[in-house]
Amino acid sequence: MAAPTLRQLRAYLAIVEAGSVSLAARSLGLTQPALSQQLRELERLLGLRLLDRAGGRSLPTAAGQALLGPARQAIEAAEAVSAAAARHRGGLAGRVRLGTGASACIHLLPPVLAAVKRAHPGLEIVVATGNSAEMVRRVEEGALDLALVTLPAGGSRALQVTRLRADPQLALLPEAMAPAAAALRPAELARLPLILYESGGTSRRLVDAWFARAGLAPRPLMELGSVEAIKGLVAGGLGASVVPSLAVPVAPPGTVLRPLRPALPRELGLVLRREKIREHGLRVLLEGLQALRATPPVLQGQGEAQGEAPGATGPASMAFTRRPGTSAPGTGDLPCLDCKD
Repeated sequence: MAAPTLRQLRAYLAIVEAGSVSLAARSLGLTQPALSQQLRELERLLGLRLLDRAGGRSLPTAAGQALLGPARQAIEAAEAVSAAAARHRGGLAGRVRLGTGASACIHLLPPVLAAVKRAHPGLEIVVATGNSAEMVRRVEEGALDLALVTLPAGGSRALQVTRLRADPQLALLPEAMAPAAAALRPAELARLPLILYESGGTSRRLVDAWFARAGLAPRPLMELGSVEAIKGLVAGGLGASVVPSLAVPVAPPGTVLRPLRPALPRELGLVLRREKIREHGLRVLLEGLQALRATPPVLQGQGEAQGEAPGATGPASMAFTRRPGTSAPGTGDLPCLDCKD
């Protein structure tokens, strides 16, 4: 049996509530014959008589009375569907799954995500962290909508990759191990005990390639998946490291930051599937992430890493600052979910 239409159910409920077909027709903006026709079609479809006339009023029969509750529920459910769709069309609701590295999750994303949430409080943003290769794989599989990762992000034609911002890598050393040079070359760094990212990740491959261009292949003392753990071990005097400038807005106590010579560039970019439907929530988040393009970190003394004349002398002049609008870690009210390194 075919199901009643919402129009038929609304017609029936309007007649019951108004008490007559004529009054219900006026309330719905219909002619009385048109409304009567909808009622007859509903009764014929159900095989039941739904209304009786008594004292000039249209009253529901026993069968009609039993249908009132389900009919109202059906109308309410349909209205809820329409309201939910309207919220999504207007960007008031939705769910976007973003993957990124722990450094970006801690130091870069909080102010951006907080701004998006303030403008679109009904938008749910789920953040998962891991290494870049894992995040790209999850985007390809459809487990994530987009990812903010270290480039390059693989050569799959199914992916759209957009360069977003530079994040040059720096040497992080215990004060006791810091040489006098204002910038460190591969040979100078290779002589120190090294604490590096675990092998296999994009950031580690960049570091290995930097050493390889100088004919070096140092064996690290430790390999870790967490830049925060690396910073802690360097601060403990156990070794030196190469870390993204994003992860060290200031040198931790007991450590110094030095630029690298030649410079070791690192780029962050957005990755999503080419055929991915750009629903409103995803478009809103993409627009918010574009703000990162306009607010790159500023590294004091960075010119030395490029071989330019130093503007200051000694490691004491080395500092990492941010332009206004790029907050320090912890800004905003959006913790990273599933925050593994």
